[in-house]
Amino acid sequence: MHEFTQRSRYPVSVEELFAWHERPSAFVRLSPPWDTPEVISHTGGIRDGARVVVRLHAGPVPTTWHIEHRDYIANRQFRDVMTDGPFSQWVHTHYFEAEGAKSSVLEDHIAYTLPLGAVGDVVGKDFAHHTMARVFKYRHALLAGDLDRHAQFADRPRLRVAITGATGFIGRQLAAFLSTGGHDVVRIGRGPVAPGVTDVSWNPDRGELDPRALEGVDAVVHLAGASIAERWTSAHRAAIKSSRVEGTSLLAHALAQLSRKPRVLLSGSAIGIYGAQRDELLDESSALGTDYLAEVGRAWEAATEPASRAGIRVVHLRTGIVQGAAGGALAKQLPLFRMGVGGPLGDGKQWLSSIALDDHIGAMHFCLMTDTIHGPVNLVAPELVTNAEFTETLARVLERPAIVPAPAFALRLALGREMADSTVLASQRVVPGALERAGFVWRHPTLERMLRFELGLLG
Repeated sequence: MHEFTQRSRYPVSVEELFAWHERPSAFVRLSPPWDTPEVISHTGGIRDGARVVVRLHAGPVPTTWHIEHRDYIANRQFRDVMTDGPFSQWVHTHYFEAEGAKSSVLEDHIAYTLPLGAVGDVVGKDFAHHTMARVFKYRHALLAGDLDRHAQFADRPRLRVAITGATGFIGRQLAAFLSTGGHDVVRIGRGPVAPGVTDVSWNPDRGELDPRALEGVDAVVHLAGASIAERWTSAHRAAIKSSRVEGTSLLAHALAQLSRKPRVLLSGSAIGIYGAQRDELLDESSALGTDYLAEVGRAWEAATEPASRAGIRVVHLRTGIVQGAAGGALAKQLPLFRMGVGGPLGDGKQWLSSIALDDHIGAMHFCLMTDTIHGPVNLVAPELVTNAEFTETLARVLERPAIVPAPAFALRLALGREMADSTVLASQRVVPGALERAGFVWRHPTLERMLRFELGLLG
């Protein structure tokens, strides 16, 4: 049997550290995103007898893990035992130690046996150890960042936060972040109510949302909307706009009717509202664009007006390119770059305004908790890079060549001219003026740092 240990100290009490792990969605928050984790079922928290079934896509063949929690001792330990999965044996013990009123230690200890006996040891021992080191370095870094962000607002009461798009790439992690921080999350989704998936049902296409279901929420984060990454047929163009404008209008009208209105609405938007402006430096006061995505953005933000008139603080989340291993643009590019056939898009001179998923989550939380923030907020990192610089950095992080460019004419043929020129070839040099003025602190302010964190390549 082999062993692996990762140990870290945190500036919180052992009770707070343990409580973070015991709250809903801790498993989701800590799962390595580059393995595209899929929680099939999770019942019973972390106490004895609780079970988790998770599917990981770490290689060409997905693996399914059946885990049972055992040996729970409050503020001391709990243990994950693999009852079925890729290892012959797997026992993961989470140890917690107090080092004073505001200091504690977490030790993750894993005892495991590889499959195939001696052959498995020869073939897989080094790989298994390297993989665990990568995963747990990421987990401990993420935990430290989350605890720090929640500690910043420790004197504020926890909130009841309703989220649309809570099962998406961004919304799922926001819900997990808020839940582990002690907030109560209400998921607004299509289809019937289902525990852990949908708490409030709505249908924006039909204008269906019962305002009474939102009574008592303190804040709302609206992230739902059709993807712009699919080919822009006339039908999908209509869906892009209607899913944003009609959904936002429905939600804003519902919130305005409440007898106890939420204090804040964070409503999705995008830096596409500025249009493609080449080298011009763009902050929240800059002129807006005139192309299709800018038109969508204008209507999207205007649809929140009923909430503003009702006295609700409204923040427009003008989101840049969110870098995360489990979704968005980065997930689509990774296979090519890992094969060494990535390269710049077009001439590579267009500006990219990116933000790490982890910082995007942190920025939304900051906007929720900071009462002085309202109106448009650019959710981007401080560092500005071109597409060529992005290509070079991603290739360096992955230790792969990136010498196969995608010419502009090929992208226009593949995506259509309008979509290509408005997305992958668009140049938007956007700065986070509102966040900087409010004092937000990025954990991953540079492109290389955000890529290394989100891909679990921390060195």
